[in-house]
Amino acid sequence: MELVVQFQVLNQSCQCLAWKPHPVVGWGAESQHVVAGYSDGTIRVFSISRTEMELKMHPHAVALTAIAYSTDGEMILSGGKDGLIAVSSPRTGMTIRILTDHKGSPITVLQCTKKQYHDFGVEGSELWLATSSDRRVSIWASDWLKDKCELLDWLSFPAPASPEGLGSLPPSLAAFCPWEHGTLVYVGFGMQKEALFYSLRKKQVVEKISLPYFATSLSLSPVARFIAVGFGERLLRLLHCPTSDVQDYAGHDDAVHLCRFAPSGRCLLTASHSAVLVWELTGS
Repeated sequence: MELVVQFQVLNQSCQCLAWKPHPVVGWGAESQHVVAGYSDGTIRVFSISRTEMELKMHPHAVALTAIAYSTDGEMILSGGKDGLIAVSSPRTGMTIRILTDHKGSPITVLQCTKKQYHDFGVEGSELWLATSSDRRVSIWASDWLKDKCELLDWLSFPAPASPEGLGSLPPSLAAFCPWEHGTLVYVGFGMQKEALFYSLRKKQVVEKISLPYFATSLSLSPVARFIAVGFGERLLRLLHCPTSDVQDYAGHDDAVHLCRFAPSGRCLLTASHSAVLVWELTGS
């Protein structure tokens, strides 16, 4: 529990970051890297092992709001406040593609995953999704080395008129379901307070789980059927699927704006205004 490495960028706010996936050849075979997106539209790649910035790119004209590595670590996907999505190569520093499908609404989530592509009748080496704050989710199949990127599905979730007195709407969040291939989970401002399971194969919502409030953060365990949902009411809820067993936890000083399972699934990290909590999952 001590600070090991620190990177500072003067006069810029770090808005999002992502770890580079480790290569299949073995743990530690390549130095650890983190990519970070900033308020001036720049992307910086940092080497943890060498404690230095290795690359700076400027694919956006506005602040970044989401960033992710492709599953093989060969590409960086970044989304901006204006809804534009850039695909950039950390090897060359070049931006190879700009996607405008979500233009006009800030990108809230970018996530890549390896799936069974032949099930969907498309070519690609991975699936990835983008979510924007206007409750739209796009799902793509891509093979960046072959310059292929195909839209697989487009979701738009309805919502009532914005309630008066509400400063900002809850975020639109989506994630691929690790234990149910071809399914994603969505939470956001809508007609009901709920988590929706959408099947890419059936092209429809296949399950709904009621929530006490609109969610402010979401994470799915990579190894067990657990979903963590944070709320603006200082509450963290742990859901076990498919039984929908519920455990609620207090202890935050403000809205739970981030929750993230560790890759092992044994720990859960949550964050609010001035507190970072680490939870240990027992019996999972």
